[in-house]
Amino acid sequence: MTKAFPNISRHLQNAKNSLLRVVNQIIRRLTVELKQFLKDIIADHQTPPPEPIYQLPKLAGPVHNLGGGGTDVDDAIQWMINQVRGGSNSDIKVNVLVIRAAGKDDYNQLIYSMKGVKYVETLIIRNRQEANRTDIFDKVRNAGVIFFAGGDQCEYIRHWKNTKLEVAIKSVYDQGGAIGGTSAGAMIQSEYVYDSCACVDSIETYEALDDPYRNITFTYNFFQWKHLRGTIIDTHFNERKRMGRIMVFIARQIQDGVASTALGIAISEETSLLIDQYGIAKVMGKGAAYFVLGDHPPEVCEKGTPLTYHDYKIWRVPQGDTFDLNKLPSRGYYLRSVKRGRFDLDPY
Repeated sequence: MTKAFPNISRHLQNAKNSLLRVVNQIIRRLTVELKQFLKDIIADHQTPPPEPIYQLPKLAGPVHNLGGGGTDVDDAIQWMINQVRGGSNSDIKVNVLVIRAAGKDDYNQLIYSMKGVKYVETLIIRNRQEANRTDIFDKVRNAGVIFFAGGDQCEYIRHWKNTKLEVAIKSVYDQGGAIGGTSAGAMIQSEYVYDSCACVDSIETYEALDDPYRNITFTYNFFQWKHLRGTIIDTHFNERKRMGRIMVFIARQIQDGVASTALGIAISEETSLLIDQYGIAKVMGKGAAYFVLGDHPPEVCEKGTPLTYHDYKIWRVPQGDTFDLNKLPSRGYYLRSVKRGRFDLDPY
């Protein structure tokens, strides 16, 4: 038949080829559209990517700068900044926050001029409502260095303890930041804190020795820094002759069953005690630091009765010298006693 009708055969073959081309085009088009359709379905049902996790700054501490009050030791503040940056030659810059309950921002200009400072701000936090603000929490935890100005340690404790502010400060320490302070701002950093909440003015040495319980109260479980456990800090030490009162503070911790031993850290004015990440303390500035150890119960520590305590161990550490807070030295100390509220010898 194809021989009889060659034209018909040729036309049928051409029609067949044309139909196959059309079918193939339709299949390719459907395939493309089907693939896109499936992609769109998958995209609509995919789990959205997780929100980015907030990354706290990575720092090289933790370290401390404890100031004795009076004129600040500027080099000690710079030391603190350099330590968390990883050294004085590091390119890293950090945020610095000064925290206080009253006063002005007079630290800002000084600190901003220091090497390695990205940003500095003073936060005046006057009450617990402010200490629980989310914006303050976020700002504090993003800092690399925190410095507590001098003031009233009772206000600091009442306004800041058990707040979001306290949590944020601890997070800076946990990330290797620097926690410093002067005067009351240094005193709140020991494990046992003389809070000065029982009287208008801080207790004087002669008052404390005469009655270890009158108007003397302590705060516990505030900041508990690793290398300041078992300590109680006092400042303005030489200038205000505070050896007697820190001896009373130590005796009270033992007498009241808080601890079996207690170490007093006493810092003179215009002096800073620098504590590195390994617990080695170094004295910087004009004065000395004293480390006063009570390692046995007092002979007499009662309400309304003068203190009697034999053989406090005292290390006097001058400018430039160091003291290992991890393991107290077995020598280099001198002994002083208090008998019925009086020193047996000059304790300084």
